Amino acid sequence: MATRKSTLRSWQGALLITLALLGACQPRPASFDGQRAYRDVITQVNFGPRTPGSAAHAHFLVWLQAELAQAGWQVNIQQTLSNGQTVQNIIAYRSENPPSLLLGAHYDSRLHADRDPVNPDAPVPGANDGASGVAVLLELARTLPPDTIPLWLVFFDAEDNGGFPGWEWSLGARAFVAEMTFRPQAVVIVDMVGDADLNLYLERNSDPTLAQAIWQQAAALGYEHEFVDEPKYSILDDHTPFLEAGIPAVDIIDFDYPHWHTTDDTADKVSPKSLEAVGRTLWHWIEAMSKTFTGS
Repeated sequence: MATRKSTLRSWQGALLITLALLGACQPRPASFDGQRAYRDVITQVNFGPRTPGSAAHAHFLVWLQAELAQAGWQVNIQQTLSNGQTVQNIIAYRSENPPSLLLGAHYDSRLHADRDPVNPDAPVPGANDGASGVAVLLELARTLPPDTIPLWLVFFDAEDNGGFPGWEWSLGARAFVAEMTFRPQAVVIVDMVGDADLNLYLERNSDPTLAQAIWQQAAALGYEHEFVDEPKYSILDDHTPFLEAGIPAVDIIDFDYPHWHTTDDTADKVSPKSLEAVGRTLWHWIEAMSKTFTGS
């Protein structure tokens, strides 16, 4: 068995190297494509609920590593324990230098749809709550030019099972911060950003300066209806461990999503236009940051 596992790991490693070389030879898409991001949402949902320890969770890990490598990114998996639970965070980077900017999204889905009036014990499909944030980051990986501000893309595990016995919220992000050996200048978390009726209010715990810069960029692109310049919720999310460590962080989240933690969180509730509004906003904001970045 050990030999078979070793052979599988070697095969996967060779596949990722090959895909990375292919990605380096392929032209980078010119702009963020909401339809392409939406197809990534469908792919994830078709795996099944990405609950920790499931086959769908394992399939997702292989798929995402391959997609990132094909886009020209190096990929590591941070496997550790957090609150007694196994965590597998996926880290993508294009430089060995510590990042000034970190973009994050959780990829796991909730074990039980405890807000569902009919099937509260069923797993959550996680189309918006999980897959949408991953899709935005993956499309940014494909389209961001290589000379941006130094950044990492981190896909957090074990965010979404707080409230269940043996679990807490944001275990992946907490494990990441606990082992972090650098301090990024800014952290942006993207969570539940695909709702067809997208209303992204300012999250009250987020760093106000960082949030205003992103919301102003959205307004400049004509997305002021999607990015509502008003505070509304205080949310415990993957930005929280970074804020507790004194790092400026913002949570981009639509918490008015009616299908949250139900079995109705399916791909038909997600809109390519919403994904594109968020993705294009972040793309242009990162581009603006890169022009003023001094490395300090």
